[in-house]
Amino acid sequence: MKELIKTQIFSTELQLGMHVIELDRPWLETDFLIQGFVIQNQEEIDAFIRQCDYVYIEGSIVQISKPAERRNERKGLFARKSNKSNPAEANSPIVKKPKTRRPPTTNKRINYINKIEVERELPLARSHYQSAKSVAKDIMDGIRLGRSLDLNQARETVDNIVDSLLRNNDALVWLTKIKEKDEYTAEHSLNVCILSITFARFLGHDESDIRKIGLGGLLHDVGKSKIPLEVLNKTGRFTDHEFALMKKHPELGKSLLMGLPKSDLSAIDVAYSHHERMDGKGYPRNLTPSQIPYFAKIVALTDTYDAITSNRCYDKGRASMEALDIIYKNRGTQFDEELAIAFIKCIGIFPPGSIVEMTNGEVGIVIAANNKSKLRPKLIIVKDNNKQWVHQHIVDLHLGNLDGSQEPYIIAHEVPNGTYGIDIREFVKKGLVLK
Repeated sequence: MKELIKTQIFSTELQLGMHVIELDRPWLETDFLIQGFVIQNQEEIDAFIRQCDYVYIEGSIVQISKPAERRNERKGLFARKSNKSNPAEANSPIVKKPKTRRPPTTNKRINYINKIEVERELPLARSHYQSAKSVAKDIMDGIRLGRSLDLNQARETVDNIVDSLLRNNDALVWLTKIKEKDEYTAEHSLNVCILSITFARFLGHDESDIRKIGLGGLLHDVGKSKIPLEVLNKTGRFTDHEFALMKKHPELGKSLLMGLPKSDLSAIDVAYSHHERMDGKGYPRNLTPSQIPYFAKIVALTDTYDAITSNRCYDKGRASMEALDIIYKNRGTQFDEELAIAFIKCIGIFPPGSIVEMTNGEVGIVIAANNKSKLRPKLIIVKDNNKQWVHQHIVDLHLGNLDGSQEPYIIAHEVPNGTYGIDIREFVKKGLVLK
């Protein structure tokens, strides 16, 4: 039996570098996405002060359960305690931090704000999304038919998406929840573009870098246009030969993009390296962390997140929190750890487009996140507690809106698209009446 050292202190006594491992309340009742972490900035200290009277950091003696009892504990993003006390992890090889480009430092980070409400941006965002989806499909189909890449059209598409996300970062993210299995390749490229731009905005990059990251996201899978459709759309398990063929798409993408001008060369890096891993087990080159281009590390996260939450020909889409939990568990091995944690914070607990069930049984769709209170987004209620359709009405959990019983609305959990007969696509087709 091993002892964990922890100390109870007032939240006002917290300092940078302290490892908070427990709170005076359940983690899920707070806005923190990660359960157990090292404090890295004053904003995190302020968040603890707002939400907790006291916390526990490493420092006095408590008993740790026996290994047999620990086997049933939850790990990953939903774990109650930090996994840093896990002996297996403590003895694992230390991966050196890459000497590559990193997110902007605090003094260079740009803090973007939403300029208009999501309800105003959504109609224009919907128009941009449909247009961009057609462009993404044309790119893949055109290359398959032997046409050259229309780079100007791709850039214009990215510019429209960036402009929309700079006005409001929720509207287009909402639309990434639309999933058409038969149009997965084109939608996926577009969604990765939108999510990559959203993430770059969150990281505080300047507009020039945001547009480069967006173009890389849009073109990251362009090499799949050279994969036979019978392999690309296969519903069953790949044979070894088919899997080897699929793994060639980064190299094929690099070849297709080699003619890009110097200003767009980062898109080649993304197409070629977005399947590389931090543990050196990625493909096609088994790169080490310091060799993987920074933009490719960003797109690797958005690519994985959208793939997990999408209905594909061989797999059913899963809820956002499940995708984030998978990313959290693979931080430092598959994904850059710093970027993985940042991406989880960027997406949030209930991102726009999430279908959520309330504690009173009603069901709603999130239309806007609340950066100051991750558990209290703005949403529209679409079904009552008997799961019957109701007239759509907006509920802002941050404002403490009450239900019919005069109780505050509280989200119980997220459910995948399609649950209770709710399909995000139908709401978009109908124009999503917001009142």
